[in-house]
Amino acid sequence: MDSPLSRAAPTEVRMPPLNPWALPDSGLSVFHGRRETTRLFHYFLPRLIEQGKHVLCLDGGNRFDPLLIARFARHRGHTPTEFNRRIRVARAFTCFQLTELLLRVPKFLCAFPADNLMVTALPDLYFDEDVREREACTSFERALEGLQALPCPAAVFSGADSFRTPRQRLFHLLRAQADQVCQFTERADGRLMLLGEKTAPRMAPAWA
Repeated sequence: MDSPLSRAAPTEVRMPPLNPWALPDSGLSVFHGRRETTRLFHYFLPRLIEQGKHVLCLDGGNRFDPLLIARFARHRGHTPTEFNRRIRVARAFTCFQLTELLLRVPKFLCAFPADNLMVTALPDLYFDEDVREREACTSFERALEGLQALPCPAAVFSGADSFRTPRQRLFHLLRAQADQVCQFTERADGRLMLLGEKTAPRMAPAWA
């Protein structure tokens, strides 16, 4: 399987085997810890799809990679079409767009009955200094309301740790609301592992 990151390039990292990449069956999960976390959501998709589930992705990080999904499918003996028909992607380029997408999830689910929701760059998009802090915070509060009302399990993938901004409090609010919080970190051998900071009983605290 291709690895998304390597030591030689900051945008690449060597990954652990795919089989531990499983999401909780309910509630809100938050994954963070590295700048590239907004890309790592891809590695949770194969298991969901092979379980017959449909996934709705609200991509605020503009990181969805159909070529990577195609490689996953072929690696597992499927056609890319089989994987793609179980995924729907809606992109947001501003915090206001991401908030509106979250509020519209119930309508999206009427047309595409997804079993899982994935969200990238929350609250990263709300750190944009071109957006006034009061407006960003108000929009984020509406986004949290949308997350609270979701009828399906949701996983947020955030690179918020890499930002130095007073708006980090938005990330703290997101973590407080989450049912599970997990942090990607790098082992001595360069591989990633996932540490549970606030976890449901079913989730393993780390990858061996």
